[in-house]
Amino acid sequence: MFTSDTERKKQDRLLLADLLLALFCALFGGVYEAFSHEVYSYWMIYAFAFPLALGALPLLVIRLSRAPYPNRAVRSAQHAGVASLTVGSLVTGALEIYGTTHPLTIVYWIAGAVLVLLGAAVYGAVLLRQASHRPASES
Repeated sequence: MFTSDTERKKQDRLLLADLLLALFCALFGGVYEAFSHEVYSYWMIYAFAFPLALGALPLLVIRLSRAPYPNRAVRSAQHAGVASLTVGSLVTGALEIYGTTHPLTIVYWIAGAVLVLLGAAVYGAVLLRQASHRPASES
């Protein structure tokens, strides 16, 4: 159950922001590929998948299931992880199109994975704690 319309509007804004980011990445990847002289990179083409699958989809599931809204720490970790993975995908794609690689791109993947997993773990812990404190009649 939502505690207020303000919380619902905040959730809607974050969901819309993630969807717009996914759309921007899809358009950016398409334009970049159009000018890449027929050299393609799946990292560039599918960069939109990170904000869509790890940003918008979890928020949509939370919204539709009426689960408790994640706190600020969870949202910050999740969005930082999604941003890291998205930028890492775009950078790796640009480097592949250019015809090179760089060993430091692994930092994007490690940081992104750690932050996304951290956000999911903290959110899961919050849900478990709330479930354990719920009276038996509500279960």
